[in-house]
Amino acid sequence: MAAPGEHPTDLPECPSLGGGGLLPAELRAWMLLLAATGAVEQRLRTVVKEKLDISHDEFLVLCLLAEQPEGGLRMTRVAELLGRPKTRLTYQIACLQHAGLVTRRSVRGDKRGVEVALTDKARLLLQEASAPLAETVTESLARFMGPDQCAAMRGLVPDLEEESRPE
Repeated sequence: MAAPGEHPTDLPECPSLGGGGLLPAELRAWMLLLAATGAVEQRLRTVVKEKLDISHDEFLVLCLLAEQPEGGLRMTRVAELLGRPKTRLTYQIACLQHAGLVTRRSVRGDKRGVEVALTDKARLLLQEASAPLAETVTESLARFMGPDQCAAMRGLVPDLEEESRPE
């Protein structure tokens, strides 16, 4: 992992880090966050395909469903949370259903409502792939930002801070 002031040698310096430009600090920070997440997504796409044999967008659907304590989510809510058109999501859900990773069912009392949920197969697959996927994220971020920046980013999501603390 890169030291706080150290930049990995195989990556170009991010132009927004130097300051002195036209952008205020908040916008420079936002640009750095976008660049870091882009780097993670690029690497994660490959690992998701290798480990789960699904697309990155399908992986995002599975991750969203995996965070649901009970049951699933309505298709309209999944589309809303992922910022995806409903037609694109319908295709992704069909692919996941064909692979045996999600189920679809009508919502009781709503003829048009459809709820999707993970299958046991998907839960097992996600559990098995979690460690290499998390390692990919950690390594990708470490190539782009130092430990202090990574900790600050994790701090943006309070639940993650508690989970990452050593016991």
